[in-house]
Amino acid sequence: MSTPLRNRPSRLDDEWSQHRSAVFGAAYRITGSVADAEDIVQDVWLRAAAQESLDGIRDLRAWLLTVAARRSYDVLGTARARRVDYVGPWLPEPLLTGPDVADKVLVDDTVGTAMMLVLEELTPPERVAFVLHQAFQVPYDQISEVLGKSPAACRQLASRARRKVAAAQPARPASRAERERVLTAFRAAYEEGDGAALMNLLDPDATYTTDGGGKVFAARKIIVGAARVINTLLRVGARHRVRLVPAEVNGEPALLVHTDGRVTGVDTIEIQKGRITAYRRVLNPDKLAPLTNHLHH
Repeated sequence: MSTPLRNRPSRLDDEWSQHRSAVFGAAYRITGSVADAEDIVQDVWLRAAAQESLDGIRDLRAWLLTVAARRSYDVLGTARARRVDYVGPWLPEPLLTGPDVADKVLVDDTVGTAMMLVLEELTPPERVAFVLHQAFQVPYDQISEVLGKSPAACRQLASRARRKVAAAQPARPASRAERERVLTAFRAAYEEGDGAALMNLLDPDATYTTDGGGKVFAARKIIVGAARVINTLLRVGARHRVRLVPAEVNGEPALLVHTDGRVTGVDTIEIQKGRITAYRRVLNPDKLAPLTNHLHH
């Protein structure tokens, strides 16, 4: 936790702990990066602490969120430029959540891995407007200060983003219980090397996406088809003595990939009609660093 820059007690010192998770949550949803979000939280704290007085700010939470969003908007533009040269498929940086995580994060249906990938398809202004209004109920007149557009234009951006998000959502999203059931069955079949049982758990057109970022060995293209996905997973697992450990990532049941006792990946899934339609594995060590740091504390 940051320390106050002033000796005298302030409103920020009193209220920061209750607003910090929202500041982080907004920054993460906008940038898709835990590391960037943590840097932005620090920037917001320093910016707020440097203010002569916060007494004139009626809604401190909304003010902190708009400061975070402005910084996130800048970071997102830079990150998108970098992603043009990204090696292989890009996946959001996994965010460790759940009861065992020391720093509480605001978790809702806008932070799941599938949703983060949908947010990636929005334009940066749409993403900012959607996140601030949908997840944090920031008024349009304050969103307009972030984007430099009129409140009416920001309302249109958020509306357009909601339509795009709704179009990308499955008709019947899998419940948490269904996710846990399928992941438990998958893990058991995987550890047994039972290809037939795995085949029953995967949709025939299932996809397997690995994000290595050019830093570690990973498929450069998405693998399509249940048989190919299972063959790849089992071959890699046998070669590297992989163990899958249940965890909660991005507010959803997930698996941590352990190789020789180290966390080397994070697996998340999408399910439709009781079967896995998308299996995703983050392997890029840069994206795993914040998660492994949390696990070691």
